[in-house]
Amino acid sequence: MIESEIEITEDLVRALLREQHPDLADLPVREVAGGWGNQMWRLGPELAVRMQRMDSGPEPQLKERRWLPELAARLPLPVPVPVRDGVPSERFPKIWTVMSWVEGTPLDHGEITRGDHAADALADFLGALHVPAPADAPTATDFGLHPGDCTGGFEHFFRDAAPAGLADRIRAVWDEAVDTPEWAGPPVWVHGDLHPANVVVADGTLAGVVDFGALFAGDPAWDLAAAWLLLPAGGAARFFERYARVDGATVRRARGLAAMKCLFLMAMGLSGDRGLPGGKPEWGPVGRSALDRVLRGL
Repeated sequence: MIESEIEITEDLVRALLREQHPDLADLPVREVAGGWGNQMWRLGPELAVRMQRMDSGPEPQLKERRWLPELAARLPLPVPVPVRDGVPSERFPKIWTVMSWVEGTPLDHGEITRGDHAADALADFLGALHVPAPADAPTATDFGLHPGDCTGGFEHFFRDAAPAGLADRIRAVWDEAVDTPEWAGPPVWVHGDLHPANVVVADGTLAGVVDFGALFAGDPAWDLAAAWLLLPAGGAARFFERYARVDGATVRRARGLAAMKCLFLMAMGLSGDRGLPGGKPEWGPVGRSALDRVLRGL
């Protein structure tokens, strides 16, 4: 991950708009807190500017430009849709995209209080997303591999963040996922990076899904892990009952991947507590509470 050497400021965003999309340049611009691979700037009441920051290449934004307009039309929750392309220039040598704004509060700064409604909304969203993808859909990279191929990542986060008293239980969930067979169905559309910073909530329930930079065609277990990461206690059981079309092996893979993602959130929280670059102190408690749900199972 390589951070942009150019400081992204309001003046820079406005200058880029004047150069490439002057009809948008007079709209109010303000920075949106958070973000990792990209930095977001609110543009007027309905738009946002997505500036490449930590992502080492343009592929995540290019995927969103190519596929989100097609996917958004059939998804039951709002997702960001690209409306203008920004090209590299002397001012900013990376791509950027003007996208529709998805209203709500990121879940890592919000709360789900209508658990049943949120479980149903997530199941309906993933049910609509998880359809066979076309032959030219992006393929899985590190997101989307079988858990057995992710052992290095799991061990890294396990060493960094696993609570000592829970280590055996966490490893048992992971080992069970590693022992499952691979996804036997056709490759389906998968968001790939569903965690509390990539969904927004409003009125106590899910209100939208953002950041499709990891989008790929493959194993839906990567998204089904969100049943534990996003939903309050008891939500996973309701989610899987409504989602319905899933076998036991896929649930086991999803639960193991959820455990790894919890450890990732907790590791990022520890980095934030220590003041390290890229750390997210608010992610630690989010990951810890989700881990409790993972260990309880369905």
